[in-house]
Amino acid sequence: MDKRSFIFVIALTITLFFINQWFSSSNPSPKAIASKPTVETVFSPSTTPLITPSGNEEFFVLENAYQQIVFSNLGGAIAEINLPFATKENTKSIVLPTDIDRNFAADNSFNDHFPSFPYYINTGTGVKKIEQGTLGGYYPLLRRALLSQKKPLNSPIRYYALRIVGEPPEMDRKPYTLKRLEKDLIEFECAESNRKITKIFKLPSNAEEAPYCLEVSIKVDGDGRGLWLTSGVPEVELISDSAAPALTYKITKSNGKSAIESLSLPKECIASTGIYPNWVCNANGFFGLIIDPLTEIPPGYRACKIAGVEDPSRFSLIDPEYTPYPADKYPGYEFQLPLRAQTTQLRYYAGPLQTDILQTVDRTFADPATGYDPEYTLALSFHGWFTFISEPFAKFLFILMNLFYKITSSWGISIILLTLALRIMLYPLNAWSIKSTLKMQKIAPKVSIIQEKYKKEPKRAQMEIMALYKEQGVNPLSGCFPLLIQLPFLIGMFDLLKSAFELRGASFIPGWINNLTAPDVLFSWNYPVIFFGNQFHLLPILLGGVMWAQQRFSATGPKDPRLMTDQQKQQKMMGNIMTLVFAVMFYHFPSGLNLYWLSSMGLGILQQWFMARKAALSVKR
Repeated sequence: MDKRSFIFVIALTITLFFINQWFSSSNPSPKAIASKPTVETVFSPSTTPLITPSGNEEFFVLENAYQQIVFSNLGGAIAEINLPFATKENTKSIVLPTDIDRNFAADNSFNDHFPSFPYYINTGTGVKKIEQGTLGGYYPLLRRALLSQKKPLNSPIRYYALRIVGEPPEMDRKPYTLKRLEKDLIEFECAESNRKITKIFKLPSNAEEAPYCLEVSIKVDGDGRGLWLTSGVPEVELISDSAAPALTYKITKSNGKSAIESLSLPKECIASTGIYPNWVCNANGFFGLIIDPLTEIPPGYRACKIAGVEDPSRFSLIDPEYTPYPADKYPGYEFQLPLRAQTTQLRYYAGPLQTDILQTVDRTFADPATGYDPEYTLALSFHGWFTFISEPFAKFLFILMNLFYKITSSWGISIILLTLALRIMLYPLNAWSIKSTLKMQKIAPKVSIIQEKYKKEPKRAQMEIMALYKEQGVNPLSGCFPLLIQLPFLIGMFDLLKSAFELRGASFIPGWINNLTAPDVLFSWNYPVIFFGNQFHLLPILLGGVMWAQQRFSATGPKDPRLMTDQQKQQKMMGNIMTLVFAVMFYHFPSGLNLYWLSSMGLGILQQWFMARKAALSVKR
C-alpha cells in the first residue's frame, strides 16, 4: 500500500471513530472475579433479612425461565426485571454474565440479591414469603435500589416501570391493593375519589413462544385525563467503554409500510401529540423495553431524561474509592405513552435485542389473516455515527458471521472467518490497490533521484514526478479508490462487532478474552493508572505491531534511511505516529473489534506478500 493510500485510510478511520470514542473516558474496567454460588432462603427466624425500604412497600414476584419480574404495591408497578443467566440448568436463557456481573457477586453481595428485598410468590401450592433473594445468577435489566450494608442508598420508586403518572404528582407512588397473586398473574387496584385503576399483569402461557414478554391490562374508571404509562429506566450497558441509550418508536406510513424513528436523547422532557406510535422502545444498547399498545390509545408520547444522581446505575458502586463510573455521567431515559378512561391492553417486551428472540416473538403474535406483525426486529440497531451507510452491510455481515458460528460454535473463530470471507470478497479491490503500491515501489528510486535533484525547486520536482507517473502509467491516487469503495463494508464490520448482542459475554480465550464486546484482559492490578485503568489489554498492542510491520512491508522508499529524502523521512515518521495513534485509539475498544482488525491486517500483509512474489517471478521470466 503506497503512503498516500495508507494515510488516506488512516484519516478516514480516525474521522469515523475519533468523534465517537476520543471524548469518551478511558474508564478502568472491573476485575474479573469468580461468582459465588446462589442462595435462596425461605423465611426462617435464623435468617438475617435485607434492609427493607421505608413505608409499607411490599414486593411480589412472577417468574419463568426467561425473567423474574418484581412488582411493588406502591404504584402497582414493576420495581425490578431480572433476567436469569444461561446455565446448564437453564438452557432457555441467552443472557451471559460479564465481568461486571461477576464482580458484584464478590464485592457488592448486598446489591446482588434477586430480588433486592423480601418478597411474596405463588409457587403453585400457595403464597410464600421469601426473606432473601438469590445471590447472583441474574442480570438486572432495570435500574433498581442500591444498598449499603446499613441502609438503602436511593429510592427508585419514582422510576418504576409501567407506573401511571399524572395528577396529583404523587399518584405514581400511591399504594395499590393486591387483589390476586397467582403463579403467572398478579392484579392490583387503586381507588381514588375521581377514578379507580385496575392493573393485571400476566406471564404468557407458553413462554418459549413469547420469551421476555408480559401481558398487561390497565383499566381506568372515571377521570382518565392526563395519565401516562412509563417504560422504566434500563440499566447501563457499555459499548466501546461508553453508554449507548437509544429511544426509538415504530410508525406506519401513509403507504402502509413500517418505519423506525430515532429520537435525539432529550435534555429534559419532550412531548409529541401528533404521532401514533405502534410501539416505543427504550434500549441500553443490548437490551430493550418495548411497550406495544394492543388497543387504541391517544396519540403522542413523552421522552424524559432522568439525572444519573436521581436514579443511579449500579456502575456507580464499582470501586468507590476511585469512582471510575460516576453516577452523574450515566443519566437514564424514559418513554411515556398516554392513557384514557378505558381498558387498555398492552404487550411489554423486556429482554435482549437479539435477532432470533425477536423473530420468535414476531412469529408468535403475527396474524396473516389481518396482516398484523409486531415487527420487534425493527428495534435492532447498530451503534455508530454512520449507521445510515453501514447498517445494510452490517446486517449482511451478521448473516455470514452467524453461519460461521453454527459451524464452529465459537464467536471468536467466526469473527476471524468473517474477516477472511470479507477479504476474499474484496480481493479484486485490494489487488488493485496493491498493484498500484507495487508500481509506486518500482519507480520509487527514480522519484528519489528527482526529489534530490530538484530539492531546491519543489515545484519543478513536482512537475517532473508527475511526468514520470504519466510515462510509467502510474496513478498515485488509484490505490485510494478501491479502499473508498469497500469502506461501507469496513464501517459495517465495526458497527456489527460493537452492537451484536450475540457477542455480549461471549468468551474466545478464557482467562484472556472473556467478552468479545469488552477489551481483552491479560492481567490486572488494583490502583488505576491514567489511560490504562487497572487492566492491561494485549490485543491493541499486537495490532500496533502488525500495523508497524505492514508499514515497513509496503514502504515505497529506499530501505536505507541514509538514502531517503526529507519527504520520505517525514512519511516514515507519519506512519510510525499513526501506528501509535491506532494502538492508543483501539486500547479500550471491544476485543471483537481488535480481533477483526488484527486478522484483517494480517491477511492484508499475506495478500501483499503473495502479489509481490508473483510480480517478482513474472519479471524473472
